[in-house]
Amino acid sequence: MSASGGGKAIIAALLANLGIAIAKFIGFLISGSSSMLAESVHSLADTGNQGLLLLGGRKSRRKADDSHPFGYGRERYVYAFVVSIILFSVGGVFSIYEGIDKLQNPHEVEMPIVPIVILIVAIGLETFSLRTAIKESNHVRGTQSWVQFVRRAKAPELPVVLLEDCAALLGLAFALTGISLTVATGDANWDAIGTLAIGVLLVAVAVILGIETKSLLVGEGANPHDTVKIRDAINENECVEALIHLKTLYLGPDELLVAAKIAFASKMRLSDVATEINSVEASIRAAVPTARMIYLEPDIFSAPNPANPATETVVIRSAD
Repeated sequence: MSASGGGKAIIAALLANLGIAIAKFIGFLISGSSSMLAESVHSLADTGNQGLLLLGGRKSRRKADDSHPFGYGRERYVYAFVVSIILFSVGGVFSIYEGIDKLQNPHEVEMPIVPIVILIVAIGLETFSLRTAIKESNHVRGTQSWVQFVRRAKAPELPVVLLEDCAALLGLAFALTGISLTVATGDANWDAIGTLAIGVLLVAVAVILGIETKSLLVGEGANPHDTVKIRDAINENECVEALIHLKTLYLGPDELLVAAKIAFASKMRLSDVATEINSVEASIRAAVPTARMIYLEPDIFSAPNPANPATETVVIRSAD
């Protein structure tokens, strides 16, 4: 997996969640706490999430073939979508169901000290996992805010792990609060309310991640900053009279497709046009390294048609 995929963060989260899931389930068997059961399912789902992200990263590295001439980069988007919708939603719906059931059929939490200790230890482990995810994200986040990073990141793994870890910490806080209030008041409904809160949290995170990964699956172009770099790289070539048309599309988190129609002088020889196209391609790749597939169509400039909004003329040079 590429650096943008946050392999260290995924592995750290997988190991932490696997150990936490086992400990929480043991705590549930001892105490009978519905919050502990919901958190066990939550951590088990998170473990599966990280496994799917790693699998998606592995499959995305397959070389292009006749069936997929642009490669398999979008495999990472597919697996991130599965993580964000199915696993999160299944965990969330289960927790909500469990919480409603415990509200209707409340029972005491036995040996509450066991789940409380497990939850406190789990908070420490999840904090370590979140710290790792933040550290990995800072390598690629740049000057973006955290909200901007989650919304604009082309590599889905780090945003998924970040939101998972944040949701896990909040879920642990809900479970700890529910169990503590149940012990303090003797009212088992608090444990059930904590379980419901965990379920609502998981569903909310599922919706957020689902929206973002759906956008990546449908197809996103280069961000405005990189688009400007590409335009400048094209227009800086003295033989280019105009940039007539430009389209970009991410084929995967680290692979950008650039397609453009550019105008050259009608008197130029074909061999000279080919040389300049190669020069423009090199300039684009130097400006935006993720632009790995570039298709440039030479043309002769004519006045733009106002009825065609897709036409964009950036630079027009005189013929002399």
